[in-house]
Amino acid sequence: MAEAYIVDAVRTPVGRRRGGLSGVHPADLGAHVLRTLMDRSGADPAAVEDVVFGCVDAIGPQAGDVARTCWLAAGLPEEVPGVTVDRQCGSSQQAVHFAAQAVLSGTADLVVAGGVQNMSQVPIGSASGTALGFPEGPFHGSKGWVARYGREEVSQFNGAEMIARDWDITREDMERFAYESHQRALRAIDDGLFGKEIAPYEGVTTDEGPRRDTSPEKMAGLKTLVDGGRLTAAVSSQISDGAAALLIASAQAVRDHGLTPRARVHHISARGEDPIRMLSAPIPATAYALKKAGMTIGEIDAVEINEAFASVVLAWLKETGADPGRTNPHGGAIALGHPLGATGARLMTTLLHHLERTGGRYGLQTMCEGGGQANVTIIERL
Repeated sequence: MAEAYIVDAVRTPVGRRRGGLSGVHPADLGAHVLRTLMDRSGADPAAVEDVVFGCVDAIGPQAGDVARTCWLAAGLPEEVPGVTVDRQCGSSQQAVHFAAQAVLSGTADLVVAGGVQNMSQVPIGSASGTALGFPEGPFHGSKGWVARYGREEVSQFNGAEMIARDWDITREDMERFAYESHQRALRAIDDGLFGKEIAPYEGVTTDEGPRRDTSPEKMAGLKTLVDGGRLTAAVSSQISDGAAALLIASAQAVRDHGLTPRARVHHISARGEDPIRMLSAPIPATAYALKKAGMTIGEIDAVEINEAFASVVLAWLKETGADPGRTNPHGGAIALGHPLGATGARLMTTLLHHLERTGGRYGLQTMCEGGGQANVTIIERL
């Protein structure tokens, strides 16, 4: 039976908005992790059959198939093609899925997956088309959409508020979770736990997002994002810049190139749910994935679920019964940041290194995505 292996995984530090990576061209951010990935893995770059990169808002410096541009900017072989994927926040997790599917199907043996995003240069929502005279938002003017959902305005902030309401999650609950995310991230940084997975870039050596000066009191003093709501900026993911990449190989490629596989892709799937509430899809997607894999949540040694908002993770924890101590053990996007197109690959890179460090066997990754979608990946450490 065909297998897809993770040979290596690397990421940049996650830069905060207007931080140390803000002036770096996205192609150069992506090129940095690609060069590092090929150097560390020992694989022949000319043997790579495709480069699949996630990127959201693929305009300006992120336009023109940035996957291909990153590879070429890295000085790597011209004969290797690239393709850019947009599944919103899950774009680079989907890139991993496409790479694994190519290997599992036998149509490719060596594929690079990853993602890049510079949100300092290309603000979130830039691809909505307003600069070209289109009304704001992708749903405006769609008769079919409005007939089905009764509205043109769809907001991630409203979706996160709906989750907080539907699962009875208080502002205090979310602030406690957010504060713990910062504390976990800071402990990981201080203990050097991210050292092996990060490739420093132009003097930026560590993640810039975690705040040492934050406190529950400071969080409690912030205004809500929506009038009458429960969420604030403190319980939301940070606008960030970064890139990450993984090398996915078949058993044949492992033998042919003398590679050392570090994990096996055990399961991949994606599911959809209510696009108005939008961010709750990781709940049914996780149930679906575990059933397909014949597993229970208790068999999962570590989870990385993207902290788009604290309500997303807290609702998921309530529904799945997962161990909070095994979930985002080193913090998440609330502290570490969320460079949209790169986060999926960043989470997978962190998950792989955590399993190796702790001796865990199975890791599960999931994240909420625009349109009410969620990817789930289960990997097995080797």
